[in-house]
Amino acid sequence: MIRILSGDAPRSRLLAWLLAAILLGLALAPFVFPGTRSINVAAKVCVFILLVASYDLLLGYTGIVSFAHTMFFGIGGYGVGIAMARLSPDWGPLALGTVAALAVSALLALAIGLFSLRVRTIFFAMITLAVASSFAILASQLSDFTGGEDGLTYRMPAALLPGTLHVEAPLAGVEINGRIAAYYLVFAGSLAGFLLLLRIVNSPFGRVLQAIRENEFRAEAIGYRTVAYRTAANVIAALGATLAGALYAVWLRYTGPETTLSFAIMVDILLMVVIGGMGTMYGAAVGAAFFVVAQSYLQDLMRAASDALAAVPPLAALLHPDRWLLWLGVAFVLSVYFFPAGLVGRLRRARA
Repeated sequence: MIRILSGDAPRSRLLAWLLAAILLGLALAPFVFPGTRSINVAAKVCVFILLVASYDLLLGYTGIVSFAHTMFFGIGGYGVGIAMARLSPDWGPLALGTVAALAVSALLALAIGLFSLRVRTIFFAMITLAVASSFAILASQLSDFTGGEDGLTYRMPAALLPGTLHVEAPLAGVEINGRIAAYYLVFAGSLAGFLLLLRIVNSPFGRVLQAIRENEFRAEAIGYRTVAYRTAANVIAALGATLAGALYAVWLRYTGPETTLSFAIMVDILLMVVIGGMGTMYGAAVGAAFFVVAQSYLQDLMRAASDALAAVPPLAALLHPDRWLLWLGVAFVLSVYFFPAGLVGRLRRARA
């Protein structure tokens, strides 16, 4: 199916199995991994696959370093949050908030692209960092509109509420309620967005972006308007991040600076791109799934290991769950050292 949609096969049997496992795991998560925590992790994986894929379009395929990606992620979240909190918990305001957020992100990304992409890479990165920081401060200070530091809590349409039963009898022991419906809305939206980005990067437009990444002067010399293509890539990536933010807001039923605009999220996105492999949409799926699962469960695994090694105090202290960030950092350093092209690049090279 992937070859039909994009013409880009995984080109590695192990990678194909890994992608199939991620897809099936997310598609069947409510039934295979029951429980509130598990489904929360699965929904976060769905959202971040789309978010990381949209950033990889900029960094991996076009060679643009931007620190404003979380700003567009936040615009999607606040678009849904403000519409649902200020209007009514219905499908109309949900659609209105999503469309308005996409329009604002497109205009803002277009302005940033036209006025900033003519400068050198490092200066563009600094400009995007300044714009993103200003937006985060603005969101925190406009408390009457955005909820300030506390953010916005709101209700979703009745069909997406946990108390709404869509099927009388449980299916495979799981009640098909509004929470399950919300999860599959997030899953379907993320999958559709990811496949669309996959199609874009494997189209003639995507080939031009890769040519610009490899040698911008040569691409311009043979007739391509590089600023126009880079601006278009900036807009498309912003729309992908905005859609991810809107889906995350639907799932959380809360929007705030820490959940969408934090610079820590930008760092996480960079880590996921590098772990999965820059310039490969499949790397976004692998990197996001690996990082979010590790971030959610590594502490529990370390607690179990520390308890099991209680008879050896130095090892038990080294594996104490409070040190999970240290070991996550070690895992990242090792992955960069042994897999400089990311997990997807390593698997494809092994196949070749």
